[in-house]
Amino acid sequence: MDKWLWHARVVKARTSAAELVVTGHVRVNGARETSPGHAIKAGDVLTIALDRTVRVLRVIAFNERRGDAASARVLYEELGERN
Repeated sequence: MDKWLWHARVVKARTSAAELVVTGHVRVNGARETSPGHAIKAGDVLTIALDRTVRVLRVIAFNERRGDAASARVLYEELGERN
């Protein structure tokens, strides 16, 4: 999960993604997940509590490498953002 969050450019560093998961700020299909290595699959809905926002993303695809912002946007569908 931490690798996907990093590839999707939700966070700037993979260690930040792992910390986000470990501290309980990520839910997978409504259930809190605290393992950065948790496997996610296409169709899963991730709810991510960031500093001042909550992002809700549906996993669409995966990448082997972290690319630019345009390639990151095809990995997910933004379902909502709450302030």
